[in-house]
Amino acid sequence: MKAYYSDHFVLPLPSGHRFPMEKYSRLRDLVGSLAKLELLEAPAASDTQLLYAHDPSYLLKVIEGKLSPEEQREIGFPWSEKMVERSRRSAGATIAAAKTAIGEGISGNLAGGTHHAYRNLGSGFCVFNDSAVAARTLQKEISPHLKIAIIDLDVHQGNGTASIHQHDASIFTLSIHGENNFPFKKESSDLDLGLADGCDDQIYLQSLNQCLDKLDSRFKADFVIYLAGADPHEGDRLGRLKLSKTGMRLRDETIFQYALDKQIPLAFSMAGGYGKEIESTVEIHFQTIQTALHFQQQY
Repeated sequence: MKAYYSDHFVLPLPSGHRFPMEKYSRLRDLVGSLAKLELLEAPAASDTQLLYAHDPSYLLKVIEGKLSPEEQREIGFPWSEKMVERSRRSAGATIAAAKTAIGEGISGNLAGGTHHAYRNLGSGFCVFNDSAVAARTLQKEISPHLKIAIIDLDVHQGNGTASIHQHDASIFTLSIHGENNFPFKKESSDLDLGLADGCDDQIYLQSLNQCLDKLDSRFKADFVIYLAGADPHEGDRLGRLKLSKTGMRLRDETIFQYALDKQIPLAFSMAGGYGKEIESTVEIHFQTIQTALHFQQQY
């Protein structure tokens, strides 16, 4: 199974910044030991690809360093050329994983899941929306007839993704998230489920299966993009949900089994994870990669 990494394009952050940038290099070190996993450097998304999902004036502001102080605060990162390159690579990794999955069943991005980025603005540590860019790139560069389901299981609602695809019947957005968590103004996905604080394994997995049944009844996907956020885990400092490590694995298995049963190719990204201990987040992401690898061998 091929997985794409971009952690060596380091985004320079001030000391004490709460974004866990180091989790990505730690994850790559860990997954490097897995047999049958091939690590590849993420290509950079082109301007053309980014414009499939983003407004030209916004893209220009990002590239030229003309984001206002307010816009930079909304993103949560200070502007730098390295920020632009890192964001391009993160989007490029999901594009590459998606194109690879078409031939090989499953492929992943060791970063990505930047679902708070809107068409014309960044937000919540997200500059470009990699899922939206990758979905549109598949339709533009592989087949205009592809119907794509974006299944977002980060603990935060995929508000930017929902907004970008609001009037696009060819891309179905599903978000299962903490109802009381960021973003506090939610957008309308094709299917949203907001969970109460403290939600456990049983409620979560039952809810997930119900949502997949609804997705299946309303939309016949040819491709799945899966955001495998580590932040529903009970050890996450921002998550508010109470999924165990086993529950997180069962969540991943549910999604991979869904795609395998229908022989739908799937690209996945890591999305959020803010463990009280960074090791717990890395372990959850590592578990997702192991699970993906197991299912990819069955395609």
